[in-house]
Amino acid sequence: MHLQSKRLLICINITEKSTDSTDAAHQFQVMPIVNAAGPESFAFDVTGEGPYTGVSDGRILKWNQSQRRWTNFSATTPDRNGCEGPHDHTATENVCGRPLGLSCNKKTGDVYIADAYMGLLVVAPNGGLATKLTSEAEGVQFKFTNGVDIDDTTGDVYFTDSSSVYSRRNHTLVVLTGDKTGRLLKYNIHTKETAVILKDLYFPNGVALSKNKEFLIFAETSTCRVFRLWLQPSEKAGKLELFTELPGYPDNIKMNDNGEFWVALWSRKVPDFWAWLPSNSRIRNAVRMITFRVTNLLLYITKSKGSGVAVKLSENGDIIQIIEDKLGKVWKYASEVYEKDGCLRIGSVVMPYAVEIKI
Repeated sequence: MHLQSKRLLICINITEKSTDSTDAAHQFQVMPIVNAAGPESFAFDVTGEGPYTGVSDGRILKWNQSQRRWTNFSATTPDRNGCEGPHDHTATENVCGRPLGLSCNKKTGDVYIADAYMGLLVVAPNGGLATKLTSEAEGVQFKFTNGVDIDDTTGDVYFTDSSSVYSRRNHTLVVLTGDKTGRLLKYNIHTKETAVILKDLYFPNGVALSKNKEFLIFAETSTCRVFRLWLQPSEKAGKLELFTELPGYPDNIKMNDNGEFWVALWSRKVPDFWAWLPSNSRIRNAVRMITFRVTNLLLYITKSKGSGVAVKLSENGDIIQIIEDKLGKVWKYASEVYEKDGCLRIGSVVMPYAVEIKI
């Protein structure tokens, strides 16, 4: 991969109300991954080093800036036999692990991992094998652990389980069947208890706390919406409200230093057929019987028109900026957008590299 130091034409929609767009050339660099793919999410440690990311074979990698390469930092499962190498990791991810959301506790330096199959895990600042914290709540095992964020003040960990029926390997079916078994959860690091905050959600995905910790927001991928849940003050605590509607299917959410939120979109909304399908009960029941191979075929159809989309939201949920690689020449199927030091790090659950864009 020789894409470094080139220029990328990115379309920027400056405001939500504006119908005009302006073109701007942005510097970018590619951060290639060897024998794996899918840098889903990012985290930086207490010293600002990183990013760290999880990839398709179950490893957590750390970016070495001076050497411009990734190094091994952690793994989510102890048995690595057959996990690594240049093969399709989809068939082995339930054994090898598939780390998705990442978040670092800026006080302790611990990195928290939402592994799609293993549950919520944590790894110490020096790396090594991750420790499992929880994999069930209210007697229901996690099926698809996904997004994660941390309250650095209390240590509480907020995370999502996207479905109680379908695993990550069958994530397309979560959308196609209109599955509504997702949950928003909280892990208390002091009591070691896992609490269900919200249930009956449509593919809950990324989650992020606000700057003042008064509320959190989370994405529903199936509905292309982001919701706000108030945590404080007491008279608002527990109130759930629509935060914003998006032009595509959201994945992870990350807050920047200004208290704004970057939402990564897998793709823009596809034709009405996809919106109609979950509402038809006969078709929905038939879809539940679709094989894994056919599911991948449907996913391929969606991918064929994929582009890279990143949406920035204000603290009030207003869309204030959209950055898009319309042709998907450099980045697409975005899973996370992380803003730090004047750069956006963009991840994807399927691409074999991350992208760093100067803004």
